[in-house]
Amino acid sequence: MNILIKVVVNAVAIWVATAIVPGVEVSGGDTGQTVLTLLVVGAIFGVVNAVIKPVVKLFSFPFYILTLGLFAFVVNALMLELVAWLSDQLSISFTIDDFFWSAIGAAVVVTLVSMVLNLALPDGD
Repeated sequence: MNILIKVVVNAVAIWVATAIVPGVEVSGGDTGQTVLTLLVVGAIFGVVNAVIKPVVKLFSFPFYILTLGLFAFVVNALMLELVAWLSDQLSISFTIDDFFWSAIGAAVVVTLVSMVLNLALPDGD
C-alpha cells in the first residue's frame, strides 16, 4: 500500500508540474490514458529515485554542502530528465523540452508538491 501511495504522490506531483511549468508535457488521448501515463511515469520516477538518486547524491555530496542543499533541485532535474529519456525508450509520452528552465522548474514543483502531499497523506506504516 505504501508503494501505491508513493506512485500516486509522484504522479500528482508530475501532473502539477505539467500544468505549471511550460515545456513539461504528458500527452495522451483521453483522460483515462493520460492518468495511466501519469501513474506509469510516477512509478518510473519512484524507481529512479530509489535506485539511481542515492548514488548521484553520494557522488555530488560536496556540491550539496557548497550550495547549502540547493543542488538537490539540480539532482531532481537530472532524475526527471532520466525519466523522460526512459519514457521515450518505452514509448510513453512524457517529455521535457530543455534542462535549465523546464527540468529545474519541474524539479522545484515536484519537490514542493511531493513534500506537501507526503505531509498530508498517511505514511502507510
